[in-house]
Amino acid sequence: MSPDSSWRDERREAFAAHAAALDRRRAAETEQARKLLLGFVRAMVQRGIQPGPLRARVPESGTSYRTNISGWYLRRNKSLGADLEGGYCILDVPASLRSRLFGVRIEPTDPPLTVGVGARDGESIALEELLRLRLEAGEDW
Repeated sequence: MSPDSSWRDERREAFAAHAAALDRRRAAETEQARKLLLGFVRAMVQRGIQPGPLRARVPESGTSYRTNISGWYLRRNKSLGADLEGGYCILDVPASLRSRLFGVRIEPTDPPLTVGVGARDGESIALEELLRLRLEAGEDW
């Protein structure tokens, strides 16, 4: 075995170990975020804040489409929602004639612990804080 192949093997193993650690961390964060969302749903129900049908929006035009989900909007701009099972739903969609006619099927995604990472400055917020603000706002959202 040459020194180059030994070095490459070590680098490959280190990369694999790093990727596995990253996957474990993401899974732990997702699990923690899901628990936060389930607590949010329970709190909304306990406070009597009724869920409603969530609409998907086209950010550029302000158009919105029917969806297959009900729940609560998490942001005032209606770009995020939580469904009745605590699912994290991204509600921004591209414009589409099909969506206008038939609606949009939204599938919950893995929730992050920090919402809006990579967005414009000042738009990221901890999920726990976002849910607290939404819960405190009650029906006034």
